[in-house]
Amino acid sequence: MRRTTTASAAVAELTIWYLEMTAAAQHCPAPLAPGFDVVEASVPQYPVNRFLYHWIGEAWHWTDKRDWSGEQWRAYVERDGLRTWLAFVAGSPAGYFELERQRSGSVEIAYFGLAPTFIGRGFGSGFLSRAIAEAWAWDASRVTVNTCSLDHPRALENYRRRGFRLSHSEIHAR
Repeated sequence: MRRTTTASAAVAELTIWYLEMTAAAQHCPAPLAPGFDVVEASVPQYPVNRFLYHWIGEAWHWTDKRDWSGEQWRAYVERDGLRTWLAFVAGSPAGYFELERQRSGSVEIAYFGLAPTFIGRGFGSGFLSRAIAEAWAWDASRVTVNTCSLDHPRALENYRRRGFRLSHSEIHAR
């Protein structure tokens, strides 16, 4: 989850949780499920990131990049500080995550999500573990992620089980 800027009219307030890991030893990994393949998209192609952002983020109200132009997407995706991984099950796209290197040396899990068909099938824990491992392998000084009350009901629990600790939270009136 990333910065959510709008919410459903039915939501009275929005809570955002900012989480961090300050050492790789804090990671409590879970294995990837059999048949769940994760590969880095080492050739940046902004239409792929844009498609995944809209497709996967729609249910979770990802809106910060919803109205971006192609040129904005290109600039975002094709820079050195961003890397993207794609997940597949039986050759079908199943999810993605983006890692973004911060000036501080931290690596943020900028976006993380599963396609609707693959939610609730036991893929999330191992997939998140892979994202965390890739962040640490990118020579991170710490790994961060944020989630909010509009995200999947088990998202915060998954982050905590993998070893993330709450840095701070914000509550926004809607």
